[in-house]
Amino acid sequence: MESYILIGFTAFLGAIFAGGAILLAKLLSYRSPDSLHKRQAYECSETPIGDARIRFKVAFYIFALLFLLFDIESLFLFPCMKIFRAAVGGMAGGVTINLLYIELFFFMFILFVGLLYAWRKGVLVWE
Repeated sequence: MESYILIGFTAFLGAIFAGGAILLAKLLSYRSPDSLHKRQAYECSETPIGDARIRFKVAFYIFALLFLLFDIESLFLFPCMKIFRAAVGGMAGGVTINLLYIELFFFMFILFVGLLYAWRKGVLVWE
């Protein structure tokens, strides 16, 4: 029961701290009157052309998400290679090299199937 009291007290202090920071920022922030220049998009001292809120094609977002997906999955290869190096040197506990080959094959196979799927859907075609 004592641990629940500590968790509740910590949550209460966190809420007070976060709420106090937001309230303090609201009270101390600079306020200027609304004007046309305040609501304009900033474009390096150039006069804005058109509205700042335009529609982008969904393909840009899908391409960016695909980039992030493959980028993050490629980061998983670094720990795998570290374990593979340790297994080759005999330093990895009960992990055999054959097991690592199988796991890396399946990992690369899933990446390759995802790439083929995106290629087949035409996501990688830049217009």
